[in-house]
Amino acid sequence: MKAVILAAGYGTRLQRDIENDTTGNFKHLGGIAKPLLPVGPCALISHWVQALTKTRCVDTVYVVTNDLYFEAFQQWAQEFPNVKIINDGTRRNEDRHGAVACLQLTVKLCAVDDHLLVIGGDTLFKEDFSLREFTERFFEVQNKDKESNLVLSYQCKDEETSKYGILELDEDLKVQRMKEKPLLSETSSRNACPCFYMFSRTSLPLLDIFLKEKKNAPIEERDAPGTFLSWLILRRPVYVHRISGRFDVGNLASYIECDKYFKDQLHNPTVYLM
Repeated sequence: MKAVILAAGYGTRLQRDIENDTTGNFKHLGGIAKPLLPVGPCALISHWVQALTKTRCVDTVYVVTNDLYFEAFQQWAQEFPNVKIINDGTRRNEDRHGAVACLQLTVKLCAVDDHLLVIGGDTLFKEDFSLREFTERFFEVQNKDKESNLVLSYQCKDEETSKYGILELDEDLKVQRMKEKPLLSETSSRNACPCFYMFSRTSLPLLDIFLKEKKNAPIEERDAPGTFLSWLILRRPVYVHRISGRFDVGNLASYIECDKYFKDQLHNPTVYLM
């Protein structure tokens, strides 16, 4: 299996928060890509690469970033021989290709013909998450159908449904549909879906079809990776593996919360994510 970490975003909300912060305590974080932010003892992205390497869940980790942060990622990756950095060629948020196009770039450029684990570069999970358990669950659903895919889900609060992609499931934890940021009145589900997907090798060719269909659509319809997942659910089996929660580093407040968890509350850092 292979893994790709999506790291081509520009972190505009976070950078704006840092610039507007009057305390000056976070000035040193200005201009740093979100996946490279220090979280506890290491960069956010390093938590993933260390766990992927130790568990041997995958043999290669691709990190797709933009031209603005490319050199910084190249420098970071020097200590990880199994990491390959991919440059999407953009230097401004206004010119971004979107996460789905970055995923397609990785598959084509690196000739990926394998199951592919897709990880949001600004995402981490609580301590109950286990890569080994997730991988075991993936092969369970693969035994049902070789075209099966696996995603994560956790229970969000009522007031949070309008912030996330919400999955509606059957009794076998198979996804029936995904609603993007629905109102409370539009779904009874509270199954939020973070950017952490295992796509089967048979699903990867569908990236081309999706992007051809969305070629003339606004960037919002092909930017977030959930847009492809929502489309895929109608065409391939997608199942859920449950977790307790996640950290989504989108702004300064969420970064502070995440960093505090890793400094004060993480019980077993040596086996985290494994």
